[in-house]
Amino acid sequence: MSTHYREVDLVIRGAKVVSPDQIIEASVAIAGEHIVAVGHDDTMPPARQEMRADGLYLLPGAIDSHVHFRDPGYPNKETWRTGSAAAACGGVTTVFEMPNTNPPTGTIEALNLKLKAAESSYCDFGIHGLLGDDTIDHLEDLLEAGVTSFKAFVGNTFGNLPSPTDGALLEGFEKLAPLGIRTVVHAENSSIMARRQKRLVEAGRMDVHAHLAARPSVCEIEAIGRVLTLAEWAGARVHIAHHSAADSLFVIRAAKLRGVDVTVETCPQYMLLSTDDFTRFGGIMRVNPPIREKRHNQPLWDALMDGTIDMIATDHAPHTDEEQTRADIFKCDCGFPGVETQMPLMLTEVNRGRASLMDYVKWSSVAPAKAWGIYGTKGVIAPGAHADIAIVDLNRSGVLSQGKLQSISKLNPWNGRAVQGYPLHTLLRGRFVMRDGKLVTDAVGWGKSVKGIQKMPTPQPRNTHLYSSAILETPAGTAPHALPAGYPLPAVETEAAS
Repeated sequence: MSTHYREVDLVIRGAKVVSPDQIIEASVAIAGEHIVAVGHDDTMPPARQEMRADGLYLLPGAIDSHVHFRDPGYPNKETWRTGSAAAACGGVTTVFEMPNTNPPTGTIEALNLKLKAAESSYCDFGIHGLLGDDTIDHLEDLLEAGVTSFKAFVGNTFGNLPSPTDGALLEGFEKLAPLGIRTVVHAENSSIMARRQKRLVEAGRMDVHAHLAARPSVCEIEAIGRVLTLAEWAGARVHIAHHSAADSLFVIRAAKLRGVDVTVETCPQYMLLSTDDFTRFGGIMRVNPPIREKRHNQPLWDALMDGTIDMIATDHAPHTDEEQTRADIFKCDCGFPGVETQMPLMLTEVNRGRASLMDYVKWSSVAPAKAWGIYGTKGVIAPGAHADIAIVDLNRSGVLSQGKLQSISKLNPWNGRAVQGYPLHTLLRGRFVMRDGKLVTDAVGWGKSVKGIQKMPTPQPRNTHLYSSAILETPAGTAPHALPAGYPLPAVETEAAS
């Protein structure tokens, strides 16, 4: 496919272009920020610059739905400049950043501070606003001011933001369902975890295994079930963050079969690491939800393959060395950097035959682009799309080194791990932000918000006559469950029919 251009900015020749459905030998022409042609080399328009990519693969730039760039509030851990530089060097062209900064992204003022910090970004970005008891009344204002989506911390994590009450969570879903906006949920049961951690501390447990003991998989099972029940009732879109356990997959599968609009991410740490690695890495392994026993690894791969889990994210969560290496596991800050290492880790598994390169593109780019309403402009190498491209060498081998990371935070359990498959070059909207494995420093600030291109599918709200907003307008003496005229009743299966 091509469009007639007298001259374009760049033609990439000799590579193989990857989509979820096929890998084809094709050249790609770029004019300005967009791809204008994908096809046979002979059909390419003349270009001011040409690049040979023989033997390499062109992937849509990865889209990471879950990063913490820590700014504003914690620039000693990470900044937008360093975090986005790590993304660019990891073949990631778009990130969605979390609201547990300081101040949390739950007010217009806090959002504006974050948008100001993001002016130094090397990658494009979306902003998850905070859904909590104190933010329910101005979710719409946050959306208008630039938030793309929301995050509800149903399970506690860094920043110790209070979990929303179930009443606030439902009301938030009621507000967002008619707008079609998706909410990310950290789904763990805070009450169970707090009680178990308290008892472990009282018993003198501070070892790395105690963190897992405080957060068993039942916390994830219960919280996911509760969140999906509320979302299904309201017709809201939800996204389950960092799915960690084989045991809770049945809840997701059942919800998807019922038609609940739920997307799910998992992370390399839950697929590739286990309690077998605890002794070696100690407190660096403390993440929320916890890394679990080895039996959980393969079921997560299987769930990606069958569509129960939709995508790969990283939960890039940088901290200082001292914060990750305290003797008491419960005093170690949770998380480690991951946005720069995700692609080589996953390409290594592709090389091992665990998944295809087409699978990886689906998980790393296509699925998140669709979940956040930016597919077509992002997530695909096709005419009209942004020229967001990771140029990958599947044959290049190496060893991951924390000393080479762009992130301020260095300590991570991938250090010293052998990998095969690297992004060599990263283009964001037609501009190199990483070239020959090195950050293009003068591309700082090239990244911008995806808010302007976001277009979510038509909303599918349910039970709107019972929303909080509806019952508050119900006249005195009127039953709150009275259905509006013509309201469609659900089909009820009778014994005779069954």
